[in-house]
Amino acid sequence: MADTLAVAPETLVDRALRRVTGLWRDMAERVVSRGEPDDVAAQMQACLTGPGGEVSARARAAKLAAAYRGFSEAERVHFLRTLAGFDADQNLVERAIAEWTGATESAGKAAAKVKLRRALESPRIRLLTQFTAIPDGMKLLVDLREDLLRVAETDPLLQALEADLKTLLMSWFDVGFLELRRIDWNSPAALLEKLIRYEAVHRIESWDDLKNRLDSDRRCYAFFHPRMPAEPLIFVEIALVKGLADSVQALLDPRAEPMDPAGADTAVFYSINNCQRGLDGIAFGNFLIKRVVEVLGLEFRGLKNFATLSPIPGFCRWLTAREEAGDAALLTNDEVTAIRAAAGAPAETSPLAALQLLVARKDWTPELRKVMEPVMVRLCARFLALEGGRNKKRAADPVAHFHLSNGARIERINWRADTSVKGMRESGGMMVNYLYDLSFIEDNHEAYAGEGKRAMAAGVKKLTKA
Repeated sequence: MADTLAVAPETLVDRALRRVTGLWRDMAERVVSRGEPDDVAAQMQACLTGPGGEVSARARAAKLAAAYRGFSEAERVHFLRTLAGFDADQNLVERAIAEWTGATESAGKAAAKVKLRRALESPRIRLLTQFTAIPDGMKLLVDLREDLLRVAETDPLLQALEADLKTLLMSWFDVGFLELRRIDWNSPAALLEKLIRYEAVHRIESWDDLKNRLDSDRRCYAFFHPRMPAEPLIFVEIALVKGLADSVQALLDPRAEPMDPAGADTAVFYSINNCQRGLDGIAFGNFLIKRVVEVLGLEFRGLKNFATLSPIPGFCRWLTAREEAGDAALLTNDEVTAIRAAAGAPAETSPLAALQLLVARKDWTPELRKVMEPVMVRLCARFLALEGGRNKKRAADPVAHFHLSNGARIERINWRADTSVKGMRESGGMMVNYLYDLSFIEDNHEAYAGEGKRAMAAGVKKLTKA
């Protein structure tokens, strides 16, 4: 199974694709040399209605794509607004609506509905689709949507274009079209460099660090699209261990001896990264985890647990918000007394402010740990298990929402599990294990999606009642 998922070397198809790429580039240059208009709107119109058939239209699209890649930020915004202007013809839409409204028989209604649907099709949809026919065209569209997401917030015209493009990408990036591949140390260097660049959860510090993460007791899998074969869409890093991991620093320690993966009983998913900003809102992370669970289960029959060691990026932000709101009920009287004494803070200091002063300290004595650990573990359990965002049924923490949506349960809260600068800043060093129990994934997913009910282990539930 592992061999079939390995990144394949360059094939005849790959070499042919490179030759075709050169062909499109040459064709685009010939279109330019024949005096095609430099005006963006005119070039877009030529793509839609120009002479020469499909091949010439694609060559014009290749020219537009090459131009867009070289544009400045302001020029790209102009390009996008021009593209957004290729909307449905309002007169055709109004006539189609009138025809549908005036139809009295079911056959007439059906025919009028077809006309209305066609009238509503924006020319920009056809233009966007033309880009898919050129090499790297799919990647261009993904990058184009990334640009749109950055500038469309206050521009209704660009928002409409972004909505159209998102609909297209959702169809083209359906999970049924994606390929799961294993990435290992023998994968192409260019791909490994992208892994380093896209890792946003636990930064990869060096090539040695990367090699350690791809060792014999580690696995890394990614989804790829056939039209973007060298670009990972999302990837997950896994450690094969015994028992649940409770420290990411220990998990990634380059000095630790790799274990025999055949002796592992737990697969720990410790980093999941979306690589393409232009695919935000197009969910396939849950499918990735489920596919990888299947693959690992076939390769290692001894695996009994599939869990995560996950960050809690919203925890410290929530503590700060509760402090600013003057939440006096978050801590017990005994906790307030112990925290103020440990922090050496005056009585007028907010208990939560004193708590965050302790979190920021580097000299963690046994006495300090005795005060801090039970408080932080309890508060973290409350945050993950009870707190909601604007939608009260949805977990306030985005990582918690992701895993709970996928059918995991909150299994264990881990004290000082990530002592990196980022881990301390965002979550006070706390991390959580989410457990993917294959027997209950679907039930947990349905309960969370339908009622907002969060699956949790008995120990976590007990903490929420303390």
